[in-house]
Amino acid sequence: MGAFVISKRFDNQYKFVFTSRKGKVIFTSMKYELKFESEEAIEYFKSNISLATFEKYRSAGGKYFFKLLLDGAPFALSRKYTTELRVQKGIDEIVKYASISEILDFSDNDLIFLD
Repeated sequence: MGAFVISKRFDNQYKFVFTSRKGKVIFTSMKYELKFESEEAIEYFKSNISLATFEKYRSAGGKYFFKLLLDGAPFALSRKYTTELRVQKGIDEIVKYASISEILDFSDNDLIFLD
């Protein structure tokens, strides 16, 4: 099962990533001004996964990625993949596990792993 991980960006805005069962980032969200907006976006996505569309692309460098749209609006951008098959596996993992994934909030503590 994957996880949604909320974090705070250097510009004091919030974002979240969806990670695979193995801990690899599959996609990164758009940025949000307030933390509760990112939490609401995750919950909305989890309950409306059927409204998501995935647009596949290939970068100029030959890497593959996808844009995740929710209700036709940009929602997230995937990491870069080496093959189109891996892109599809990332999408399949989202469809299968996103609705049951937990939410982890690391936005309040910059020092998660202390010495």
